[in-house]
Amino acid sequence: MGMKPSAAIVGAGLGGLCVGALAKQAGFDDIVLLEQADSVGGTWRDNSYPGCCCDVPVALYQFSFFQSIAWSHLFPRAEELHRYTNDFTDAMGLRPHLKLGDGVVRAVWDEEKGAWHVTTRKGNSYDASVLVMALGQLNRPQWPQIEGRDSFKGHAFHSARWDHGLSLEGKRVGVIGSAASAVQIIPEVAKIARELVVFQRTPNWVIPRLDRPITDEEKTLMMTDPEAAMKIGARARANIYENADHFFWQAFAWTPEGRAAVRRQALNHLEAQVQDPVLRAKLIPDYPPGCKRVLIADDFYPALTRSNVILETDGIKRIVPEGVEMNTGKVHAFDVIVYATGFETTGWHWSADVIGRDGRSLNDVWKDGPEAYLGLSVANFPNMFMTYGPNTNLGHNSITFMIERQAEYIIAAMKQLEERGLKAMEVKASAQKRFNKKLQADLGKTVWADPHCTSWYKNANGRITQNWSSHTRDYAKATRKVAMGDYLLTEKGAGRKPLAAE
Repeated sequence: MGMKPSAAIVGAGLGGLCVGALAKQAGFDDIVLLEQADSVGGTWRDNSYPGCCCDVPVALYQFSFFQSIAWSHLFPRAEELHRYTNDFTDAMGLRPHLKLGDGVVRAVWDEEKGAWHVTTRKGNSYDASVLVMALGQLNRPQWPQIEGRDSFKGHAFHSARWDHGLSLEGKRVGVIGSAASAVQIIPEVAKIARELVVFQRTPNWVIPRLDRPITDEEKTLMMTDPEAAMKIGARARANIYENADHFFWQAFAWTPEGRAAVRRQALNHLEAQVQDPVLRAKLIPDYPPGCKRVLIADDFYPALTRSNVILETDGIKRIVPEGVEMNTGKVHAFDVIVYATGFETTGWHWSADVIGRDGRSLNDVWKDGPEAYLGLSVANFPNMFMTYGPNTNLGHNSITFMIERQAEYIIAAMKQLEERGLKAMEVKASAQKRFNKKLQADLGKTVWADPHCTSWYKNANGRITQNWSSHTRDYAKATRKVAMGDYLLTEKGAGRKPLAAE
């Protein structure tokens, strides 16, 4: 039995917090969680725009070992999820390990020490046996490349950097974008703006959320008989999980029957909520369902039918001081422009520079597209693991399920380092190549591989770098046990000489 490895966890969103909690439960107390922001919560801290809500039912969007009953709706609101991450931090005893307001700028593998040397923005440094990168993706706002964007004389901000000090009451507002964030923002802004213009470049397939408040009776049951409530909740979660995983085969597996079913559901939703045939025609995509993210909303279409809302589809020519000029020459004048244009994703340029064996920079290794083994580890980067890594994104279930499986795997790897007295474990390049060959072959059978399908799920070269290729059960099976034969194992004091893997 060797010494317990220490761990530096970069990022205190759901991924970093989950790894930290399971590390503590496993007895790994020498851990530090490094977070550049002043609070935990990740995307649920950063996104606080009006109407911000999770697309996954709260029954699934919680960790299995920390179930809360403090929810107002079936689909949790952003502020509730942010509160959940803080409650989780306290309940799991992570607060003493947390370093807020000091982001990591560089992490370098020290071959001689068998440790990662981590440097922060404030100049602090840490040495840790294991490095866990839990930076996520949905945290770097994507600004559109539109001519004249800086010339606008009114107020402008990105949806992920919402200006809460500015009231939109009675204002003329333009929302550029009509995807996941926009469909939540638009109904709320439409209630108070004098005029709202929605700039849509590409329509999206939208299916009903069927959200509702959690009733007083349900809350009373939770409070008076938590054990019974949890049993009922467990059965509900199992059913919701089955339905969510089935959606992969229905929407994303490349079958005409599945796509036709989702298409019909989306068209029925549109036809029920939008009576105007001209407006309805503008909202029907020309690509197959699932190609881009399928949106879930109950109130987006009704908002577009309001008398103070205009859906603009002619195309933006440029931003001018008074507002937005269209390709037709028409100018929409605004007091406020909101950019609901998503996040930088496929580039995978982390804010921290990670340097592995022989001075290899992960940014350079990934310059043509990210690749990892199980979305968790990368060849030539010993003792480095990730949460929400390449090809672990979902469009059909809960990312918290994937994160929990990843955290379990990372803790299992740390136990192997301890029990075998190892200095390092590093995934073999051959294992990484084998995994990705099968992964890409499986992805080639999904709607995302359609040559006419463009989305943030794949990069400019057409390689799908974001999504998992099957249902989540397959990921759970693949990560259930650390296959040590897929790793090069270095004994302490052995330099770079790897032991024969079992």
